Amino acid sequence: MVNNAAEAYKRQQIMTATPEALTLMLYNGCLKFMNEGKEAVENKQYENANTLLQKAQQIISEFRITLNMDYDISHQLMPLYNYTYDRLVEGNMKSDPALIQEAIDIIKELRDAWAQAMKKARQDGGTKNVQGDSYVG
Repeated sequence: MVNNAAEAYKRQQIMTATPEALTLMLYNGCLKFMNEGKEAVENKQYENANTLLQKAQQIISEFRITLNMDYDISHQLMPLYNYTYDRLVEGNMKSDPALIQEAIDIIKELRDAWAQAMKKARQDGGTKNVQGDSYVG
């Protein structure tokens, strides 16, 4: 019963989130999957690691697909997303925690920058979302 309520709450949060909040949730989810995947590699739980790292790869793919290339920053983000994706794939294939950690460090930095941009946008009264459509902050 409690689990169903928690799931319903989580679904409601996602359904009512602004585009910028969804992007932050995706960054956080990506970091969660990468950290758990790295831990699974370190514990030689390779099947679980593969599943977790593929989830992170799917989120990074979504970032790449939805990136609005009308902004100069997007031309800097795309190579970072590509590089991070490649580190994850290689880290997964080679079961190398160092490569996965490199991807974690990049996404963590991007997530932190995104959170700062959200905060500034709220202070400035709203702006355009580099990851997609317009939003009001």
